[in-house]
Amino acid sequence: MIILIWIIAAYGMTNILVYGSIFNGLRNWIHKWGNSEWYAFHGLGKFLSGLISCVLCTSTWVGFFMSLTLFAPWHETIGLNKYISIFFDGMLSAGAVWAINSIIEWFEENRPNNNN
Repeated sequence: MIILIWIIAAYGMTNILVYGSIFNGLRNWIHKWGNSEWYAFHGLGKFLSGLISCVLCTSTWVGFFMSLTLFAPWHETIGLNKYISIFFDGMLSAGAVWAINSIIEWFEENRPNNNN
């Protein structure tokens, strides 16, 4: 049960970071930073710009973060080494969030049109 809650939290955090209106200003600034060669640390800006544009990429890093700070599902359930489990927790988060996001996008694309 706790793993399901962890996956839903990862989906929520990813969704907020990629699509949430609260981060529009920050996302726009990061995209500007990544696209301009005049800013310092241009490579980091380009990496972050690509990261926050991609649900799969962001969810992987969200999984790493949640594993380090909250709960490490692979470590707690099967006793995997803590440092190795961080990697697999990122993969768990990426796969689960991608699956949930794909299902939701399918329903958004195939909802009935009421304009008759």
